[in-house]
Amino acid sequence: MRLIPTTILFALWVSSAVAAGSVSDGQRDFGRCVGCHAIQPEHNGIGPSLADVAGRRSGSAPGYNYSTAMTGAHLTWDDTSLDRFLANPQGVVHGTKMFMAVPDPRQRQDIIAYLNTLK
Repeated sequence: MRLIPTTILFALWVSSAVAAGSVSDGQRDFGRCVGCHAIQPEHNGIGPSLADVAGRRSGSAPGYNYSTAMTGAHLTWDDTSLDRFLANPQGVVHGTKMFMAVPDPRQRQDIIAYLNTLK
């Protein structure tokens, strides 16, 4: 039987802890997003409403005027795509109107956990 080194186990534990995200921390961190995004359905601002964003196709929130880049991105917003997009919006959807990134992986996971509650 081969034993897994402690450092690898620790790294896996930290990775799974980050992936889980904290809804309460995400709600707090979402404060950086409210200047552009609302959480009420069909209440669009500078950015689209993020109500029901989890599982939604990119560029499909009712009543929002998306960039051509976002309507053509053909993404489904799940944990992975949201994480990639929040880390580097322009890198994932070149030409998107979204200009703010969330560089901290923990904050991204927390925000995603919160977004998943907006159903």
